[in-house]
Amino acid sequence: MKRRRFIENGAKAGIAFSLLGIHACKQSSKETKDSAAEKPVKVAEKNPFFELSLAQWSIHRMIREEGLDPYLFAEKAKSWGFKGLEYVSQLYRDELEAESYSVEAMQNFVDKNNLEAKKHGLRNLLIMIDGEGPLASLDVDKRTQAVKNHHKWVDAAAAMGCHSIRVNLQGTMEPEPWVKASVDGLTQLATYAKDKNVNIIVENHGGPSSNGSWLAEVMRKVNLDNCGTLPDFGNFCVKRESGGYYDSACIEEYDIYQGVKELMPYAKAVSAKTYDFDKNGNEVKIDYVKMMQIVKQAGYNGFVGVEYEGDALNEEEGIIATKDLLIKVAGQLI
Repeated sequence: MKRRRFIENGAKAGIAFSLLGIHACKQSSKETKDSAAEKPVKVAEKNPFFELSLAQWSIHRMIREEGLDPYLFAEKAKSWGFKGLEYVSQLYRDELEAESYSVEAMQNFVDKNNLEAKKHGLRNLLIMIDGEGPLASLDVDKRTQAVKNHHKWVDAAAAMGCHSIRVNLQGTMEPEPWVKASVDGLTQLATYAKDKNVNIIVENHGGPSSNGSWLAEVMRKVNLDNCGTLPDFGNFCVKRESGGYYDSACIEEYDIYQGVKELMPYAKAVSAKTYDFDKNGNEVKIDYVKMMQIVKQAGYNGFVGVEYEGDALNEEEGIIATKDLLIKVAGQLI
């Protein structure tokens, strides 16, 4: 009634003003709704579906070329805002080889890293193992020895509270023999690790392992709860000029998005590889929105490990750029 009396008694200018006000109110209401629709994106940016860890390989130049003590890994990761730690065995090789990987040397490795992780409030997640022999060798004795060589790292991972060790599946480039040998090597090692609550996870890391379909087949055939994958966004070169794993130009690459999609059902960790960034902070070789959408749609909600491997930025800059990109992308996913 009040509004009716106002209209009846008001002048035309007043009516026009009133109608203008109503229009403005409706427009304001629409803008408020539009703004409200944007809020979930902002919330998603602050609360991504994953947590962030740092792969120690991201600072391998600091360690190897600048003399950074590898035991300062946790301190560095904390300063950059990470919550989880992914160690790399080869960055401790000189120290451990000097002591022939003795029980005492391995215990020192465990104790010092545990102390640092606890001091900085970070979680030990996994250890990436290299140089311990070909788990997919066609030679049964070599394969068995490689399995035994990995035992000490399973024990170390268990003592550090890590959920996994990452292994490589090298030994042959021929797909069918590789699958058979890989299944045997992984079954042996995962069986040893089971009672220690440690997973054996395989990264696409050159040769047949970078063929997502073949590695997924290995996982299906092993069929053990503590055996899985560590999909890496960038390591999908299946053939190089030299015929080796890493030491020459890539001449054949598996589709990186298809590969990650095939490996995600078995993933117990994820490696967010980066090489270079454009002026907007996007990775120039990898569509991170597309890649992280695959990770999310697989139902994964664990740690995503930052692994910067570029040259354009220094390691600290590359690590932070990768971290920022992951957080930004989290808010763009469906």
